[in-house]
Order: sequence, then C-alpha cells, then structure tokens
Amino acid sequence: MSIRVELANRSGWRIDERAAIAVLQAALVAEGVGDGEVGLALVGAGEMAELNSRHRGRAAATDVLSFPVDGLEELPPELPRQIGDLVVCPEVADLEGTPIATLLVHGALHLVGYDHESDDGRMLRRQAELLEEVRPVAASAA
Repeated sequence: MSIRVELANRSGWRIDERAAIAVLQAALVAEGVGDGEVGLALVGAGEMAELNSRHRGRAAATDVLSFPVDGLEELPPELPRQIGDLVVCPEVADLEGTPIATLLVHGALHLVGYDHESDDGRMLRRQAELLEEVRPVAASAA
C-alpha cells in the first residue's frame, strides 16, 4: 500500500520535490488514504489564472486548486484509487506569503472531502494539526 504522486513542475520555480511529495503523502495518510494515485502540478500564474477561470469562474490566479476524484469513497478492492489532482502556483504562494507545505495540506484535505467554506472551521483546524507534523518545502524563483 502506498500513495503514488505524479509531479509535473511547469512553474519556473525550484521546488524541493521530494519534500513536497512527502508532505502530500503524509496529509493523505493522516486522513485515512492508504494507497492510490494523485497528480501534483506546479504551475505559473498565467496557467493558474486560466485554470481558475475555467473551473471556478474566477479570472485571477490563485494559490491552489484541488480536483478530487475518488477521495475516501469505498471502492472495489481491484480498482486503483484515483485520489485526484492538485495544482499549486508557487508564484502566488510567494506573493501571499503562504508556505508550499500549507497549500499541499490544504489541497489534500479538499481531495478527501473537506470544504472550509461550509464546515465551521473544521478543515482549517485539521490543516493546522497536520502542519505541526510535516516539514517545510523549499521553493525559490528559478
């Protein structure tokens, strides 16, 4: 059992990819996901703005987008779990002063069904708990 992360860095930023994968895996395991596949794309502000516009109707770049697929749904044992995809924009994160690890944990929680817009703070409390357990992810402009 393991969580496989397929990472694509199109952001133009240098990211500690091993640390990013470890944070994402740790957050998912802590939420009860023992195995599956997740995609992680690191993108520039232009690509993020396009994705945000297309999927959320907001024309500006954002720091993280989550696209859940299976989440924590019960699946037949022979089917591989497709957890979903995360898209992170290091440039926006840097402008906002938000650590990459925070965005990875935040996105992972969305992938398993949390919604901070409607859960009376439950997701953000869980995010704070998980951030106590993970290491930072180094990121710098290339």
